Amino acid sequence: MSAILEGLFNGLSIGSVLLIAALGLAIVFGLMGVINLAHGELMMLGAYTTYVVQNVFKPLGEPFFSLYILAALPMAFLVAGIAGLILEKGVIRYLYGRPLETLLATWGVSLILQQFVRSVNGLLVIAIAVFCGLYFGGMWFLSRRPDWEQIRGKARLLFIFLSGAIATVTGLLINQTKQDSLIRPWFSARNVDVTAPAWLRGGLPLGDFQLPYTRIFIIILTILCIVGVYFFFNRSNWGLRIRSVTQNRTMSACLGIPTAQVDALTFAIGSGLAGIAGCAISFLGSVGPNTGQNYIVDTFMVVVVGGVGNLLGTIIAAMAIGILSYLVGSGTFALILPPDGIFKSIVDFFTFFATTSMSKVMIFALIILFLQVKPAGIFPPKGRTAEL
Repeated sequence: MSAILEGLFNGLSIGSVLLIAALGLAIVFGLMGVINLAHGELMMLGAYTTYVVQNVFKPLGEPFFSLYILAALPMAFLVAGIAGLILEKGVIRYLYGRPLETLLATWGVSLILQQFVRSVNGLLVIAIAVFCGLYFGGMWFLSRRPDWEQIRGKARLLFIFLSGAIATVTGLLINQTKQDSLIRPWFSARNVDVTAPAWLRGGLPLGDFQLPYTRIFIIILTILCIVGVYFFFNRSNWGLRIRSVTQNRTMSACLGIPTAQVDALTFAIGSGLAGIAGCAISFLGSVGPNTGQNYIVDTFMVVVVGGVGNLLGTIIAAMAIGILSYLVGSGTFALILPPDGIFKSIVDFFTFFATTSMSKVMIFALIILFLQVKPAGIFPPKGRTAEL
């Protein structure tokens, strides 16, 4: 019984990690139909934001350091949300209704973000700030002209070229100064560690094992995110607008709903939730440029199995996959069954899959079989979304 309880709790905590990672993807992929392969990198940005906030609070000492998580969560949401907003405005908005193109584009963005984290330093930030200031400032200034609509395309190309050239020259000139503080990478390719606050260390004794406080915190955080997402989409005006645009974009536009703003807000919220997921997973291991790649496949599995865009289905799928993954991978099934008699072959079967990699193989096989029976997931979409 102790092994079963421990297995269920650990499986529940793994399911919570998958769920908090899949919440944002369920919004972006489920409601908007965008295959965002950069979702894992948005989680990575949230994890690195937590690391930076931790370092800011560390010199303050206790009790302030123990409270850094209260600042890290909104900052992770904000940083990932802004990154998602830039991604939607700069790339995704031109590719709606073309899922293959969004897949390829966001895959390229994911590679760019990974390399950005490895290479970012003060010099690169200054160059980007110069480019953004010149480009957006110039575009804002020209947008006041009465003939703006006629010259917008040419002005955009001109300012991209000029701003890029000036930013490049500025970076080269600063590089000549040999300032080590500006040239040295902030993170590099090495992994960094996030230290949990004192109140999240240790665990809650329960029989022969402990319930780690970090896992309990992630479960509670996941519940709060689910409640927040539910009330936002079902009890707020913007949530109503988002659901309206999802069901019928043309009719929503005719009723005066700003569909472009709805798209941007939806993508920003989904990206912000990815940032919160990154903040949560930073307590489970070291953070590196490839952190998001460890979760992207599992999060897509959760969303597809649960039913695209269905919150309840996403919850059930995440819990089922998390619990089953742990019970199989840890060999719990083999421990609770008698090792002889008619159960011997079953025990041998689960013992063979009792590793992390082999349990994933079994989970994938079960998901493939499940999708043969219910290809639209546990709760298939209904209404106009199902017809598209």
